[in-house]
Amino acid sequence: MLRTRVIPCLLLRGHGLVKTRRFKDAVYVGDPVNAVRIFSEKEVDELVLLDIDASREGREPPYELIAEIAGECFMPVAYGGGVRTLEQVRRLIRSGVEKVVVNSAACSSTEVIRAAAEVFGSQAVVGAVDARKTLFGGWKVMARSGTADTGLALDAHVQALVHAGAGEILVNSIDRDGTMSGFDLELVRRVSGAVDVPVIACGGAGSVDHLRQAVRDGGASAVAAGSLFVFHGRHRAVLINYPSAAELAWS
Repeated sequence: MLRTRVIPCLLLRGHGLVKTRRFKDAVYVGDPVNAVRIFSEKEVDELVLLDIDASREGREPPYELIAEIAGECFMPVAYGGGVRTLEQVRRLIRSGVEKVVVNSAACSSTEVIRAAAEVFGSQAVVGAVDARKTLFGGWKVMARSGTADTGLALDAHVQALVHAGAGEILVNSIDRDGTMSGFDLELVRRVSGAVDVPVIACGGAGSVDHLRQAVRDGGASAVAAGSLFVFHGRHRAVLINYPSAAELAWS
């Protein structure tokens, strides 16, 4: 049986790494290349790198920086942010990433997912969803780093991503992002139950037990976290870290 993937999710802003809380209040946490070197030394399972401004600003992915970061990775790396066309996907794959994450663009059209899956295979395409809880207990599907309400129904949207060719779904809870209070297990269960591809839970992890809960109680196939792996202690001192093999024995 394969071990559950435990994935650091790093947020790019410009040439630096930041960490947000509920998609706001970004705090600088360091140089991405140095952080990736440390994660490589710690033999992490996989890495997700998200440029949080690219889609909102309508700009290209930072290909040179991505290539530099990928060159330091001894693990598979996925990149997301500003991905709208097949040509961009092609350049990103050439830059050294194994997977491309598509979020905002797929809220208006799933064409880039379909085209990328046809050329590179579904295993190279991750459909991402940023969800915010509504007052009535459902979820809004948000785009452009949580600034735009798409009006899409959550279940139908994730199913459309998979139908277009996404090999995985990355679901992120905006309400739990950076809080370290635990995943929104109801959201994870909802998405996991709606699709038949692996679901990566993200948003809210503050302990190894939270990671375990997302798999055991939420039905996630993999777990991703930011704050858990870049902060240490109650004062949130910046420290790149990753659980030991013993701590991850449950997975």
